Amino acid sequence: MNSRLCKIVWKKNFSLIALISVFCTLILACTASKKIKQQVSILDFYDTSLKQDITDSTLSFSNNNIYDQHFGISRKETNRSESIILDSITKAFNIKAKNVLEEVMLAENISEIRSPVADRIVANYLNSENKEPGGHCLTVSKRRFDEAYKQVHGHVMYADLPERMRSKFYSPKEVYNYIYVSASGTHRGWRSLPEEYRGKGNAGAIAYAGMGNLVDSTGIWGGTLRPGAPMQVWRFKADYEKVVRGVDIKSLDPYGHSFIFISYVRNEKNEITGLKIADQGFQSYRPLIPRDYEVWWAVNLSI
Repeated sequence: MNSRLCKIVWKKNFSLIALISVFCTLILACTASKKIKQQVSILDFYDTSLKQDITDSTLSFSNNNIYDQHFGISRKETNRSESIILDSITKAFNIKAKNVLEEVMLAENISEIRSPVADRIVANYLNSENKEPGGHCLTVSKRRFDEAYKQVHGHVMYADLPERMRSKFYSPKEVYNYIYVSASGTHRGWRSLPEEYRGKGNAGAIAYAGMGNLVDSTGIWGGTLRPGAPMQVWRFKADYEKVVRGVDIKSLDPYGHSFIFISYVRNEKNEITGLKIADQGFQSYRPLIPRDYEVWWAVNLSI
């Protein structure tokens, strides 16, 4: 199998390479873990960097107080031979497209950026030598936003969270982070958070903090998104609705994704056909199209 794939890469059969690349990437993609302990910490599913950020204290829930599995999503480990194959395929596929892709990203909608933070997010991404760092989609999107915010404002974003975000159960920082990761559950804490922002992930948290304006699927596909807008999507509407309402983890295994909008893709008639995004490498290799997800949310930054 390794020999066949190497020959394919060597012959630069890009159509087949692209197909194989899609398959291999999906193997590594955001897939929800189904083996959950009965007694777990809400932080157990996060990368170390996100664990330090997510809350002021570690909160545990019993099996009747569980949260959405979205943030259990992670990239699976691959063995050495699989990694070599994936690296060869990715390099061969990207050689042809790299320069064209970055030129389009730089030109598309760049004049419409109205937020210094959004501007910085896009600039950081385009100037990065590692646009697909792997890891957790939430960790990567959060890091991109947080780093840009600090570069523009000189301090961490949490320092500017309004006190009005405080709830009966959580500090403003905890409220922001729980909404950011769509930490659904049947416990009162989740249900005490404003329903209009629950399930909207990064878009909901940032909008609730007063740092941007929510954009729904109509606005997204109608062309109102600005480059640098954080996005949260859900594969199935029914799952999204359950997350918003509050759901026991055992009754749901949702499929969501968090990333940054870079630019629109348009056809010869100037009609929007797709979205270029920045994520951890799960889907950023191709433009997203409307049928990829049933629920789309984004936030145009105003900071």
